Amino acid sequence: MQDGVYPGIATHDERIIAHARMYAVAAGIAPERFEFQMLYGVRRDLQESLVREGYRVRVYVPFGTQWYPYLMRRLAERPANLAFITGNVLREMLSGSSRRAA
Repeated sequence: MQDGVYPGIATHDERIIAHARMYAVAAGIAPERFEFQMLYGVRRDLQESLVREGYRVRVYVPFGTQWYPYLMRRLAERPANLAFITGNVLREMLSGSSRRAA
């Protein structure tokens, strides 16, 4: 961030995001000098919040014939991702239901 490199911080972890934001503010690094990267459909609320606050967010969409092996590798790296993904799917379903009811 400080050396003129344009880093992409690829995470959905709010603690990591908060730390990156605090570091940038403390070091005087403008939000346009880095970006957060997240998967499509996972924590859209967080993605939208970051954009509203002036941060750049790149959203990735795994596609093609290798999307399933990619997903399995991510789950094998960190089994807690399964609970994370399930929770986000449920959150999206519930928020979508409340938007349709309104």
